[in-house]
Amino acid sequence: MKHLLSIEALDKADIISILDAVPRIKRERYTTVDTILNGGIWAMIFSKSSTRTRVSFEVGIRELGGSTLFLPANEIQLGRGEPISDTARVLGRMVRGAVIRTFDQSDVEDFAKYSAIPTVNALTDREHPCQVLSDLFTIQEALGSIKDRVITFIGDGSCNVPTSWVFAAGKLGFELRIAAPEKYQPESDVLESAPANVHCLEDVRAAVEGADVLYTDVWVSMGKEKEFQERLKWLKGYRLKKSLHEHAKPGALVMHCLPAYRGMEIDEDLFEEHAETIFTQAENRLHTQKAIIKWMLQ
Repeated sequence: MKHLLSIEALDKADIISILDAVPRIKRERYTTVDTILNGGIWAMIFSKSSTRTRVSFEVGIRELGGSTLFLPANEIQLGRGEPISDTARVLGRMVRGAVIRTFDQSDVEDFAKYSAIPTVNALTDREHPCQVLSDLFTIQEALGSIKDRVITFIGDGSCNVPTSWVFAAGKLGFELRIAAPEKYQPESDVLESAPANVHCLEDVRAAVEGADVLYTDVWVSMGKEKEFQERLKWLKGYRLKKSLHEHAKPGALVMHCLPAYRGMEIDEDLFEEHAETIFTQAENRLHTQKAIIKWMLQ
């Protein structure tokens, strides 16, 4: 049985298999009926609020012939302290698969272990694998092969998205630069396992020089709201703006996994100039997650 728990745990061949399936899924969305889920019900257990992740998974599961049961963690017994292992063993007897968006990576891994049903990590504080797989597809769709590309992530390099980018760079071999203050660079255990093609820089200008893709994310992730002023102080020099984009490769993509806070991590004018790429990136969550589900069932 396959799960999608992290980029770190995926083999290169599995990443390529998922990405290779996405173009056809996207192209045939309105012309081909795929009922691979055959009426199966998938649980969606969310401890964190969501727009893109929830909608893309609910639509994707339904378009694959299944249905969804949305379970906010505070409305089931998890919210009252029931162990994740017990919840998993109950749901594993009732539903066909699970999509989990929560805080602790161990919760997703334990659910997969005890439920014995296909399980997707839809975000934890450690990783955001569905986002980065979708981003990889978006880059390939726009630029062709990811090989020999330079991806620059700017901002809070210690959160789940850049962590997943580090692991993706290790699997696929592209150059990844993370521009962040030392305080907000990836955790030491992530960097200790990072390959030579991953670079952390405090100099944001050097990080964007000649890059194919400039990528940013919110500075204050869910659960970090109390750190707002501290993060603003440290990250204010890492705003993605036109004057930085000019030093990237001509035609460089600007990407943001949303929601975006204009005037903080990205300037309004640069965001709007690259809105087509950013909202295509958001749409591609749907197509990529359908590919992930189909891959898990192979």
